[in-house]
Amino acid sequence: MFKEIRPALSSFAILTLITGIVYPLAVTGISQALMPDQANGSLVVKDGKPTGSTLIGQNFSDPKYFWGRPSATSPMPYNGASSGGSNLGPTNPALIDAVKARVQALKEADPGNGRPIPVDLVTASASGLDPEISPAAALYQISRVAKARGIEPAKLQRLVEERILGRQFGFLGEPRVNVLELNLALDSMH
Repeated sequence: MFKEIRPALSSFAILTLITGIVYPLAVTGISQALMPDQANGSLVVKDGKPTGSTLIGQNFSDPKYFWGRPSATSPMPYNGASSGGSNLGPTNPALIDAVKARVQALKEADPGNGRPIPVDLVTASASGLDPEISPAAALYQISRVAKARGIEPAKLQRLVEERILGRQFGFLGEPRVNVLELNLALDSMH
């Protein structure tokens, strides 16, 4: 009987060694060597402490900061352990009410702003973790941030324009602005 079990146990031990130790170590080593920033979570470090990640949005709600896309994760916004959208369809009254409330909050935060509100400032993404907004969404917020910080709007517009990321590989996706990196640059202006 042991003669029949021995090949199975040997295969199990060899496959465990290969798939459980050798392969993970090889993949980790290769990723650390070729792209260490991405392998370590694309963390943004400020004053020696991790401030956030360029891959996961953060909840900025102070008027002196640029705000990201709303997050539908629970129990708190931008919860990486609970990534997912609200799954509310475009005709769902709960989604309509949430969008109306977000539009109202944006108007209250910047009552003099008569520009059209970009859709990505009032709707959550499928993951609820988007770290980026459209250039239009960043430009829309300039007047509020300028008033809150006492900065010339033209200076903020240049700051936003300098941080617009183009399409990936020149043709994938849309131009975008990373909110965390924009806010860190904003803080370093003073």
